[in-house]
Amino acid sequence: MSEYAPGGRPLCAFPFLLTTREVVLSLFLFLLFAGPAGAEKRFVLRVRDWKTGEVYASAPAEAGDRLFFGWIHSLEKIPWNEYYHISDDGALVLDAITFPAFGAGIPENKGKISYVKDGLIHMEDIGQRFEELVWLNSRTATRDLFLNWRYFTSGPELPHHVRLRLAVEKNETSP
Repeated sequence: MSEYAPGGRPLCAFPFLLTTREVVLSLFLFLLFAGPAGAEKRFVLRVRDWKTGEVYASAPAEAGDRLFFGWIHSLEKIPWNEYYHISDDGALVLDAITFPAFGAGIPENKGKISYVKDGLIHMEDIGQRFEELVWLNSRTATRDLFLNWRYFTSGPELPHHVRLRLAVEKNETSP
């Protein structure tokens, strides 16, 4: 399975084609976000079955980590991108949304900054807090989820037509 960045480009289909600068930058970013060797992350990002609690996807997380959630609008059939960060207390904070057009249920003025770039409407500086995200999963409507621009899961990997819950939980193994 290929991993794609939110724009639909492969994240790293041919790592041997990276330039020296890209390798150094990648190593720097890895060390910056990885933290000290062996350090436990304070949180865990999990996708669970809303009813049974069964875990379908899980990854260590920390305050400041970034979450991308991409999906297809059910009525307008357009891609919708949501960008979150994890707050110090483990909430998901919606920072920005992007989409190509307005339609049913799409806000016209969410956030403090709005502009159009590269064919997408950007709404930024939103700051809306969520303790969890709950949705009825569709293998065709839920696209990809990335944590710190690393593939986390996608709609086709999750159960179809099942109510899911995405939340940041305390990591019980961290000090």
